[in-house]
Amino acid sequence: MSSSLRSGVSPGPQIRDTPGAFPSTPGEPDLPSVVSSQNSLSKAVYERRAEYTVPAKIRIKVGSWNVAALQGTEEDIGSWFVDGKGISESLSNLSFESNGTTDGRNLEGVSHQEARRSKKKSTVPSNDPGLLPGGEEIGLYVLGLQEIIDVSSATEALKPYNDPWPGRRWKQAVEDALPEGYVKVAEQQLIGLFLLIYAAPRIAPTISSVSTTSTGTGLMGYLGNKGAVVARLVLGETTRLVFINCHLAAGVEKGNLERRNWDASQVLSRAKFEPLYNAAGEKEESGEIIGDEDFAFWFGDLNYRLEGMPGDDVRRLLMLHTKNEYGQGGPSKRKISAELALANKQKPSDVSDDKEKKNHVFRHRHHIHYRSSTDSRLTSPSEETLDPSSDPASLQTTLASLLPHDQLHQQMRTRKAFGDGWREGPIDFLPTYKYDVGSVGMFDSSEKKRGPSWCDRILYRTRKDKLAYEEKTKAEEAAKKRDEEMKSHGIGDPAVNQEEVLFDYDPATDGDDDAYDPDADAEDPELVKTAAGFEDKIHLEYYTSHQRVLSSDHKPLDAIFTLHYEAVDPDLKAKVQQEVARELDKAENEGRPAVTVVVDYHHDHEGESISSSSQEGVDFGNVRFNSPKVRAITVANTGRVPATVGFTDRIVSADKTGGAAPPWLQIRFDRSGDKDRPASEAREVYTLEPGDATNVELTVHVKDIELVRSLNEGHASLEDVLVLRIHNGRDHFLPIHATWLPSSFGRSIGNLVKVPEGGVRKSQEGHEESQGVKWSAPREIFRLTESIEDLVERAIAEWGMTAVEAKPPWADSGWPFITSTQEDKM
Repeated sequence: MSSSLRSGVSPGPQIRDTPGAFPSTPGEPDLPSVVSSQNSLSKAVYERRAEYTVPAKIRIKVGSWNVAALQGTEEDIGSWFVDGKGISESLSNLSFESNGTTDGRNLEGVSHQEARRSKKKSTVPSNDPGLLPGGEEIGLYVLGLQEIIDVSSATEALKPYNDPWPGRRWKQAVEDALPEGYVKVAEQQLIGLFLLIYAAPRIAPTISSVSTTSTGTGLMGYLGNKGAVVARLVLGETTRLVFINCHLAAGVEKGNLERRNWDASQVLSRAKFEPLYNAAGEKEESGEIIGDEDFAFWFGDLNYRLEGMPGDDVRRLLMLHTKNEYGQGGPSKRKISAELALANKQKPSDVSDDKEKKNHVFRHRHHIHYRSSTDSRLTSPSEETLDPSSDPASLQTTLASLLPHDQLHQQMRTRKAFGDGWREGPIDFLPTYKYDVGSVGMFDSSEKKRGPSWCDRILYRTRKDKLAYEEKTKAEEAAKKRDEEMKSHGIGDPAVNQEEVLFDYDPATDGDDDAYDPDADAEDPELVKTAAGFEDKIHLEYYTSHQRVLSSDHKPLDAIFTLHYEAVDPDLKAKVQQEVARELDKAENEGRPAVTVVVDYHHDHEGESISSSSQEGVDFGNVRFNSPKVRAITVANTGRVPATVGFTDRIVSADKTGGAAPPWLQIRFDRSGDKDRPASEAREVYTLEPGDATNVELTVHVKDIELVRSLNEGHASLEDVLVLRIHNGRDHFLPIHATWLPSSFGRSIGNLVKVPEGGVRKSQEGHEESQGVKWSAPREIFRLTESIEDLVERAIAEWGMTAVEAKPPWADSGWPFITSTQEDKM
């Protein structure tokens, strides 16, 4: 089966918390916005599908054959399935003249054909030009085989695996017969069931989403001696096709008929395909089932029989026609003539068996009279040439009298099976089962003498047929509900209104409108609206059996359909996709919040020139201990929608302090934060209307003595990156940089006495590196004592001029470091 192309694992919230990541999709907090963007792109491209689809036409040949596990059957596959050979003109509605050729005049005779039959060569007649289209005229070959191994063998039926050898043999035979370049697009085997699909070189690249599956309905309801193999594919990225090759329960009893219906229902309910991608580019949650497609083809050995008719008389009735295929001799001709002659001699008075009496009544009612072996045609009421459909002696009239007894048509009509929109082309060919192997027209001459039946069938259904059935069913259910409601109110009760009833209708028995009409399917191509919204047309061109294929007891049959559909042109789609991507990108950018961050560069009062070219981001210049420094930035909403902004937590290493800013930096907006901020935002955020702006003040203030020590020793730096988050927009990264001026604060006395002339900042520059103790005491202490002395003198002088108190402040012990007020508190 086809495999999944994308994982359904969510990237989780960690993506949204990463600075610089795309915002999450609104309403889908666990999915990144890239998924939403892809969905929007797929939807927008799909809306313009009319611009990149072109009309296309393809012929689909569907073939079915029960090969009865017989050797040599593969030798015939190319002749009838690929080349369209092996059709009898007189036993079908086809002719060489109507097909535009006269090459059939030298066709090998039936007797000679049967006499030369071999398991090592094709059994189709020599010089057969073929009556059906084939070769490169067909775009899609679909072949369903049954009993490629002996499914009646318990050993084979109970195998827990498929034997691949028969499949390889058949696959090789088909590939040898196909024109060069045809590609296998699907293959599925279930014990004896085998499905092969090949596409022409121009069609194969347009096929996608191929999915195959098997459904066993045999022993215990699950083993594969009966069941179906199914394939789903998408043609031209627009049209969904489903092909079902089945082998249903055999037998002529009523229980066998019910089991066939059950088998078909199991195939419908249990067959599932891999999910498709919808118009949004998303993988559907559940797989498709039979019924979701646009066109379905159901074929194989359905095993439905002729009911209510004596098998012996059906055999003899049909052999009245097949005997005319033979010349003057041949084993099959002698068998047919002998059996017909024997049946013609029997009279009701000579027969004691009740069954034979009933058979005689059947022959009388159907005007069947077995002529001698020298007769070449059936009894006709007139010697005039009649239209086959009006001639009571014609094959078409005979078939028309048998088809009402066909179980499949009966089950379809009563909706017990295949009643949900399935249909079939006109049947104007002989029953496909059961023949003597090696014979064109000798029905089963064994001891069982099985009655002929159209066991092998090809049905099809369109999406339109399925929807029409569903609508009809709903209408009937609604009508039934109304009837029940009326009866519950005493309206329409037979006991009350029996005299007023003019007629009684029972849809189960009075379904004349649904009766099989052989001409109903021979109409012009019908319009079918597909699931993707395209309008396709399908037409059944041919539906026939290949009577002159002799290697099996079943006759192969095939149907050729012409499908008009809209196919995606890859080049046009790529062009549309590029245009849509540009339009969506433009619309997304215009609809997404966008801000511009402006750094206010200026000259420091110390003469430092800070310019945009000297340092990217915000540069605070030289920073001293406990000396705040301020810079400003402007955040402006330059988009078309409101923008919610705020600084978010930085991504930092474990040894650094987290948060929106480092400890030495303060951030202050010139306005109050939003009261109704998003739940996902723990910090203050600010909403700017389009065209609005806010000023942000950034202050560097180094006052922590531990930080000072680290800065002095070179273990830390005044550099970081702030993250300005734009809700539903792209983050902005703002580098922060400052140059630390080394300080004597945070240094030990032992280090300070080693500082050379010029101070700590000179020593950092490498001037007069200290080789030992330079001072008896740190010069900073000298400067401190000198400053204290100077300040004391100034304080005394100032007090003397302005003091109003009688007691001078220096009278207190500890002044000027501790005042009297502080002592009182202590």
